[in-house]
Amino acid sequence: MSVHGTPKPAQNERPTLKTVSEATGLSMSTVSLAMRGGSAVREETRRKVLETAERLGYVPDRAGVRLRTGKTNVIALVLDGTAHSIEFTRHLIEGIGQTIDGTRYHLNVTPDFNRTGSVETVQYLLQNRLADGIILTHTAPRDPRVQLLADAGLPFVTHGRTEFYSPHPYHDFDSQAFVEMAVERLAARGCRDVMLFSANDHTTNHHTIVQSFTQAATRHNIRTRVAEKFDVDSSSQAQRRFGAKLAQMVDRPDGIICDNEILALALFSGLREGGIRPGLDIPVVVKQNSDILPTVFPDIDLIGEDVIEAGNELARLLLERINDAPAENLQTLGAPHPQWDA
Repeated sequence: MSVHGTPKPAQNERPTLKTVSEATGLSMSTVSLAMRGGSAVREETRRKVLETAERLGYVPDRAGVRLRTGKTNVIALVLDGTAHSIEFTRHLIEGIGQTIDGTRYHLNVTPDFNRTGSVETVQYLLQNRLADGIILTHTAPRDPRVQLLADAGLPFVTHGRTEFYSPHPYHDFDSQAFVEMAVERLAARGCRDVMLFSANDHTTNHHTIVQSFTQAATRHNIRTRVAEKFDVDSSSQAQRRFGAKLAQMVDRPDGIICDNEILALALFSGLREGGIRPGLDIPVVVKQNSDILPTVFPDIDLIGEDVIEAGNELARLLLERINDAPAENLQTLGAPHPQWDA
């Protein structure tokens, strides 16, 4: 007996649902329902069951749960491995983890380094019924993974929008607001010739940024240039060399917008090598996901995306979708947060 009068399983014996039942004095059916998050169980009862289970080291037998209910109690994150954002992955997982903490769900993460592989991953998850819901990142306009999941009827949510007619759950950074905010800031600083650097990862987000940039600049009578040559496979060395070349251009732009921290680090290093100080000699606005960029270049303007909050929102939307909330009610945008250099 423990000091609390709770019987403990024998050494090396795995705690079971019956062990938790005996420890709490509740029936096995009540304990099981509390573990599943059933709405018929009072919150104090559910909390008592979960705290006791944690103290005893009880771990649900997922295979048994799956056989009994057809559920896995697993959420799968299919993570685009080509994401060129500093700390994006860690922050996203942290946010998802915060939301599912205390629920019956566990998170499995599968990184993919190309879109074809990502389709195969989704097919594998579907065919083997390995998750109750899926989170996708970096969606393309006509993303085949989205079509696959929609046809299969498995709950899912995407970090990024698509161009499909049928609605599906998504959370996305408000890229249009980001670009409009950046253009307005540069216009206020007297810029009339602005170049956009957007790492082309062939997502809907990239297309939205380029289109919004053209429209916003036109309203402010600003000449636009888009550095189309950069994609997710561009090397940092090539980006740095372009920055050095840009510094020597007679007709270089008088303002820069960049939506990618890694691209900005390489580009600004090249500018500085060429004698141009980013933020001082040429105004710049960069989308920020971490504290690294302003540490290296303290004079630049930043517009932040809260990736932890994005993870929170993606998990929340998916849990609601698993509970049959209508897809058209599960579409949200994350607001950009400006941090202007004084």
